Amino acid sequence: MLAKLDELKQSLEGDFFTDNIMRTLYATDASVYREMPLAVARPKSVKDIQNLIAFANKFKTSLIPRAAGTSLAGQVVGNGIIVDISLYWNKILEVNKEEKWVRVQPAVNLDELNKYLASYGLFFGPETSTSNRCMIGGMVGNNSCGSHSILYGTTRDHVLELETLLSDGSVATFKTISKEAFQNKCKGDSLESSIYSYFDKTLSKKEIQDEIRKEFPKPSIRRRNTGYAIDELIETSVFTEGKEDFNMCKLLSGSEGTLAFTTEIKLNLVDLPPKIEGVLAVHLNTIEEAALATIIARKYMPGAIELLDDIVLNCAKQNLEQQKNLFFVNGEPKAIIVVEWARHTKEEIETLANQLEAELKAANLGYHFPSVY
Repeated sequence: MLAKLDELKQSLEGDFFTDNIMRTLYATDASVYREMPLAVARPKSVKDIQNLIAFANKFKTSLIPRAAGTSLAGQVVGNGIIVDISLYWNKILEVNKEEKWVRVQPAVNLDELNKYLASYGLFFGPETSTSNRCMIGGMVGNNSCGSHSILYGTTRDHVLELETLLSDGSVATFKTISKEAFQNKCKGDSLESSIYSYFDKTLSKKEIQDEIRKEFPKPSIRRRNTGYAIDELIETSVFTEGKEDFNMCKLLSGSEGTLAFTTEIKLNLVDLPPKIEGVLAVHLNTIEEAALATIIARKYMPGAIELLDDIVLNCAKQNLEQQKNLFFVNGEPKAIIVVEWARHTKEEIETLANQLEAELKAANLGYHFPSVY
């Protein structure tokens, strides 16, 4: 196998490693999992990735696409070939201010993208706590969201188009298509055509649709990142009358790179949020009270609601660095929900915070309500 891997290395424009040091470095992500890969590749071109795909097919191994490696559940570790795109696939390719979209390579960092987009008055809504290091390709793979998901949803909600390589090395572009275009895609003998044809034959069956609707999470649960979102596909005009047009990106988002290798991503953008921000920290006696208070808080259209339970608060008390951040905590709450707003004036936020505090008090929820605008 070493000889075969060396032959593969010679065919690549990018970097390729089989030494123990590099394999050990790529044996982990941000999780507790560890598995030694067969090799590590850093491709420079589409041709490089196609060569890697051909090798994996011939010698029955796997390719594991990897961006920043911030995944928390071992998504980018494995015993196949790690394909790290973080070094050479980091270009912002195109921005359309009028139509509010951007086209990027998968290794573009989220914070850097939003800094670039700020001059256009736009940004990419879904954000993660790892925004200063995570990459767009990883966000698509994980269907990332973030604390402002109640406003901006998940990455899946904003992926317009994906340029990909399929398991036979062929190029396929997935985007929104009409029912007629979907049927045309089913024709032909390419791998892309067979994929569309498979979904056409399978998801057209009523019993399968009924089973999916019965067993998948409720559509109202937007923050779900695991599994293939097949339920998103049946809720399209191809399979359900009156629904939106079909887009395979709904399925690819959250698939962790297992269905196709992404080389370009087109994303929907939103207007920059208002610059004035404020928070209300509601102190509660139980987690159950926190859940009820959150339901009420949603009525006041916040950008985010974050829960701090007593476990987190007690850990902060024991941490010298975090102790100074507990200045607002009163007593021994079992939970605190931090409700955040962004508006154009301080007065708007103050009014919303006062109204929420009054309703919570009337419902006997919360005992201390510090705020800052």
